[in-house]
Parts: sequence; C-alpha cells; structure tokens
Amino acid sequence: MAKLVFITQHVDPAHPALAATVPKIRALADLVDEVVVLTDSAAPGVLPLNCRVRTFRAGRRAGRGVKFETALTRELPGLRGGGVVAHMCPIYAVLAAPLVRPLRVPLVLWFTHWRASRLLRAAERVSTAVASVDTRSFPLPSRKLRAIGHGIDLSEFACTPGRDDGELKLIALGRYSPAKGLDVVLRALAAADDRVTLDVLGPTLSEEERTHRAELVCLAAELGLGGRVRLGDAVPRAEIPELFGSHDALVNNMRAGAPDKVVYEAAASCLPVLASNPVFDSLLGPGQRFARDDPDELAARIGDLAVIGGDGRAVLGRSLRERVAAGHSVESWARGILDAAAIE
Repeated sequence: MAKLVFITQHVDPAHPALAATVPKIRALADLVDEVVVLTDSAAPGVLPLNCRVRTFRAGRRAGRGVKFETALTRELPGLRGGGVVAHMCPIYAVLAAPLVRPLRVPLVLWFTHWRASRLLRAAERVSTAVASVDTRSFPLPSRKLRAIGHGIDLSEFACTPGRDDGELKLIALGRYSPAKGLDVVLRALAAADDRVTLDVLGPTLSEEERTHRAELVCLAAELGLGGRVRLGDAVPRAEIPELFGSHDALVNNMRAGAPDKVVYEAAASCLPVLASNPVFDSLLGPGQRFARDDPDELAARIGDLAVIGGDGRAVLGRSLRERVAAGHSVESWARGILDAAAIE
C-alpha cells in the first residue's frame, strides 16, 4: 500500500495564496492508495475519499510543534514504501526528519522561492530530495534538487478567445512588493501607445506593501497615466480565469529566482505573457521576455503584441497552453514528487 503524508499550511480552495495546493493533493491521491494531510487548517469536503486530514493548529508555536510531531508519529505505521512531502515550509522537513529518516522513509521538500535562509539550508540537508519548478527556482545549490514544473491544474483555466477591439488591456497580479518591479511596468506603459491600459490587482498585507502601493499611485500621476492604469485590490482566486479572459496579456516583472505561478496560470488560459525572469526562458519565446530594469524594451514588447492583433495573440496563447500542459501540469508535478520519493 503506497501511503503519502503531505504537510502543508492550509487546505482551502478559496485561500488567496495556497488555493493551488488542493489540486496538487488531489493529483497525488490519484497515484497512491492514501494521502494523509497534516495541516494547520483545512476546509471540509475538498479532498478525495482516499485522503485523511490531521490538523496541528495551536495558539503558540511550541504547541503547534508538539501537535505536529504527535500527528506525524501516529502515521508512521504503514508508511514504509511510502513517503513524506514537506510543502513550501522548510520547518516541516526539519521537524519530520528525526521521525521518518531513521525508518528510511523518503522525505521530499517542495520549495520554490528566491530567498535562502539557515532554516532552508537545514531542511535541504535532512531531506532525501528537493523538488522545485526549475533548477533556478531553488535558492541553494543542491545535488538533491529535481526540477518538476509548477503543477498547474489546467481544468481551472479555459483557453480564452483573443480580443481585438483596438485596445490592448494588460494585467499584473500579485502583492504590491518592490520585488515585483511594477515601477518599471508603469514607465513602460507611459512609453507605449495611448490605447494600452494596465490593471494591477493585488493584496497589501504589510505596511511596506501599503507604502509601495502609495508610491505607485504617485508615480502613475507623475507619468500622466490618468485613466490608463488602475491600481486595485486583490480579487478572489475564483475570479482570476475571468480576469484573464477580459485582458490581452499578463505582464510580470518579478525579480529573478522563483517563478510566479500566475505566469503559468495565464499561459494555461491562452493569455500571452511578457516576463523578465530568466527562469521563464523554457516557456516564453524571446519576443515575450524583456530586461527587468528596461522600460523601453518592455514598451517595445507591448507594441509588438499590439501589432499582431487578436488573431496573432490567440495563436501565441494556444502555444503557451501547450507548453504548460507538456511540462507544468498538476499531473506531471505529482508524478515528479513520487519519482523524487521513489514511490512506484
């Protein structure tokens, strides 16, 4: 019997940051006999019947640690031949290792982010394998690293038809963080044709993000963008496919390192993408990439999208969806996790 323990923060299809975890667990459940999910919280009724949930929520960090180790210990019987997956949080791997590694149970850390830490270094050392989107999306050198794609549920994102009403509507999604390079995007918009507009939508979860959003509002006014740019709030995940369908391209200027999931989701929706992160070079052609600090180059790429029109953008979008299906589907991601854990 192949049993998999999957450790994550939240299991909730409505969660603003971790909703995509749910289809990943479902895809794993299709490949093994049983998935036991250890999590801080979980929405009821969102996982398949061969999934069980154990929660370790507690008021204090020490209490969470105790409940976590108790829950994992109870799942150790019958885990031989299976494995443990620590999803995004290195602390899960560090806490799980003393329990599972002596039993020779594989421990896989899934992590994709640009920031390294001492905790991540410790997690890498104690894990059997590390899985990430790309070799460049894990911030430490590691012989244990496996690139397995991002794990996009294509059923969530329909291929939307190309628009062609004479305007070019761009969208940028994500937190209002300086790491997103939105100031460069605004400067590129100012250099582009007046018929190009931009919607920026994302949460402001910290004081730094609220301050940065205010700075962007001032910059938009300084550049004379007027009604051409909207700096809005975050939207529910369920509305994102509709947003993709009402725009002509996604712009992403995230700093180099871990790739933004939204790029793959837009591509799965047949929405053309312009991005600066070099990690997207296997997904995007040269005409869809730009230097991160060069608003003039981005403006030129925006102009190219306007020239090819709705039909050209539709062809480009369909090719992007094919690439996501080939290398970044949730099914191929799940298979990659099991291969890393050497589970048949």
